[in-house]
Amino acid sequence: MKKSLRLGAILAAATVASLTLASCGASAPSTSTSGSVKSIKVVIADYSKANTGPFWKAFATKYEKTTGIKLNLQIIEWNDLDQQSSTMVQSGNVPDILNENAYASYAADGLLYNSDEVLPAATKADIIPAFVKSGTYKGKFYGMPDLSSARALFYNTDLFTKAGITAPPTTWDDFTADAKKVTALGGGSIGYAQPLGPEEAQAEFAIWLFNNGGDFKKDGKWTLNSPENIKTLEYMKSLSVTEGVTQNNPGHTNRTDGAFSLFEQGKAGMVVGFSPLQGALDTQFKGVKYAIAPMPSGDGAAPQTYGVTDYLMSFKKKGNQDAVKAFYKLYYSPDEINTWIKAEGFLPVTTSGLKVFGSDPKLKVYLDTLPNIHLTPTDDPEWDKIALTIKQNIGLAVAKNGDPKKFLDDLQAQAEAGK
Repeated sequence: MKKSLRLGAILAAATVASLTLASCGASAPSTSTSGSVKSIKVVIADYSKANTGPFWKAFATKYEKTTGIKLNLQIIEWNDLDQQSSTMVQSGNVPDILNENAYASYAADGLLYNSDEVLPAATKADIIPAFVKSGTYKGKFYGMPDLSSARALFYNTDLFTKAGITAPPTTWDDFTADAKKVTALGGGSIGYAQPLGPEEAQAEFAIWLFNNGGDFKKDGKWTLNSPENIKTLEYMKSLSVTEGVTQNNPGHTNRTDGAFSLFEQGKAGMVVGFSPLQGALDTQFKGVKYAIAPMPSGDGAAPQTYGVTDYLMSFKKKGNQDAVKAFYKLYYSPDEINTWIKAEGFLPVTTSGLKVFGSDPKLKVYLDTLPNIHLTPTDDPEWDKIALTIKQNIGLAVAKNGDPKKFLDDLQAQAEAGK
């Protein structure tokens, strides 16, 4: 979930690596926890140049002072993290702690500690239940959340006023009508900046399907080609192909350097965003007047929110269990975790954090829905590969000659075959 919230990117390479371990005879790390260690290796994703390094370097100093154990810190760019982390696993040189956005493939291979082994009970009780659920694989909590985000609809109030729109849309019909009015202003204006490029297309699809009664799984079974999901993807296609209210080539547009940029330049009437976008608008793009609203509904139900969390997972290595426990104890102390999340502009993952962040009125639209957000099924190892397929191919499904139903039928077949 890098600063642009790639907050959903896929650990497909890790899945490949874990399969490689089994097929080519590479040895997994030892699961023995006897003895003690003098140092641990911690791999952290680079969320921002300004904040990630300074926070974690200071954290390492505190950890070493508290425990007497050296913390060897490695910060890796999001674009490189999947490959580098999977290489570490394949070579048997795993870190003690890894910060990533998917964990289930490692948990399925028996490589990770679960919360009963390394997390204080009080800490687990404080974590928002939705995040405990997303981090749980086969009844055990493996993916410890480090921060989160929730999505909402950003709209340009100046463009809305010029187009004669007095309130944000609450239904899909309203949304289409408003997007048409903004596009009709001309001068390069577009109604909706739609990011279906490979950076985070699964997130864009998710928030729309959640607001049409859809989901990726229900009752433990994949429902990728449900009628609700097909209708959702057909609607998303219509926005660009039929209605012409998006930018050119949504399937090649990433969220960060595409959709967000269009909104920050004042060209887009609407975009799905989150708190870091809000921070950028308030500090770097102050000329853009905007407001935030819940997502419009396609099925008449109350607005639903899509959320993302990244994970701190801990690998079983000889003698490192107590050191890992100490890491989590320090990280989840309020002074540490809340400082980190505020610095990066994201949202809390603990109930106590909700109270701390609740004093900021700008975060109300997110915090009100955070305890009940919808998350992608990161607890299923197949999700890594399903999400990768969505990222790589959904753009083709919504292109002029694309077939949303066939795409989702093929995706369902992939999930059921476990490929």
